[in-house]
Amino acid sequence: MTTIALQAAEISAATATHLPADLAQVFADEQQGWREQGEPAGIIAVGDRLADFTLPDATGSPVTLTELIAEGPAVIVFYRGGWCPYCNIALRAYQTELLPQLDRYAARLVAISPQSPDKSLSTAEKAELSFTVLSDAGANVASKVGIAFQPAEEVLAAQRTLGLDLKQVNDSDAPELPMPTVLIVDTDRTVRFVDTRADYTSRTEVAEIIDALDRFPHA
Repeated sequence: MTTIALQAAEISAATATHLPADLAQVFADEQQGWREQGEPAGIIAVGDRLADFTLPDATGSPVTLTELIAEGPAVIVFYRGGWCPYCNIALRAYQTELLPQLDRYAARLVAISPQSPDKSLSTAEKAELSFTVLSDAGANVASKVGIAFQPAEEVLAAQRTLGLDLKQVNDSDAPELPMPTVLIVDTDRTVRFVDTRADYTSRTEVAEIIDALDRFPHA
């Protein structure tokens, strides 16, 4: 089975080849910077309790954390947006390889990004996702988790050159993004698993999530 990492490596290689050299260098420098810096301090930890939240789903209907964990744990995936090819690889993997295994844990899968509800619907439709996709305007929930950040101006400028303006794509006038993160949250809102990837080309593999669920106290 092809891993997310192998698919991501293929995208990185293609990007380096097809993008203009100056733009490719901006993104390469950004990725290297994250690899060197690593995860910031203050990220929610195993044993912490995640504050309840209410976010709109892809149709604009409100969804609470309480609802998500009503019958079992929630696997919460924070992703940058449907415009991000690395996010799309991960979401498709979770759809095809993770989602079918969650019933035995009574677990629910949800993906959260700063995109507006209509953009989230486009993401769900394009990837044919059958799990909940929520919009976190201004990356407010991501901020409380400790994973929100604002890309450097040169990165934002390079994105705009390629036709991506985060202020237009996100459900706010802010360009904040979450670091790709997977949380597993218990029915009492206790965090049982945290995996944050500072380098956005790296993602949590399905096998890692299943392994965490196998060790889950209520599985």
